[in-house]
Amino acid sequence: MKHLIVYAHPQTESFNHAILETTVKTLEKKGHQVNVRNLYDLDFQPVLRQSELESIRRGETLEDVKQEQEYITQADSIILIYPIWWTGLPAILKGYIDRVFAYGFAYSYEGNGIKQHLTEKKGIIINTHGTPKEIYDQMSMTEALKLTSSTGIFEFTGIEPMEHLLFGSIPDEELEMKKNLHTVENSLHRIF
Repeated sequence: MKHLIVYAHPQTESFNHAILETTVKTLEKKGHQVNVRNLYDLDFQPVLRQSELESIRRGETLEDVKQEQEYITQADSIILIYPIWWTGLPAILKGYIDRVFAYGFAYSYEGNGIKQHLTEKKGIIINTHGTPKEIYDQMSMTEALKLTSSTGIFEFTGIEPMEHLLFGSIPDEELEMKKNLHTVENSLHRIF
């Protein structure tokens, strides 16, 4: 199985990076192929400019976007790993979604509905946030995050959401961190 991991965190010593390493190691141990697109290492340009919108309308795709779309096309699963900042995606990942999951590639309109172009792919989202999980649950933020990402990005384009893990109160204790990484590992074993 081929997995594409789109990773968006600028620090290599972060809990997100530990999640990335655990995900890669777990999938590779199972004999799967893994491609990691670290948006910060790539210095991915997140701004969707007017000229690019005009290109999309003409059916033209910029080279950096075309390359990322090829990774998506070849993947059986898309895994997004990123922190929640201000109740949403980091700007670099939001720009990746804006530019790469473009009209005509990830979806289009057909008649009165949406034609999903990324069917037969599975999706997993793994998030961290500093706010305690209980507070996000009480505010209905957990469900809102799942709705805007699992439904609004994955389901909208035809990707089947398999799991959306949210880890609140980023752990600074090694035992808690290991417990959360074990949760990631168990989820990957269950799904794949």
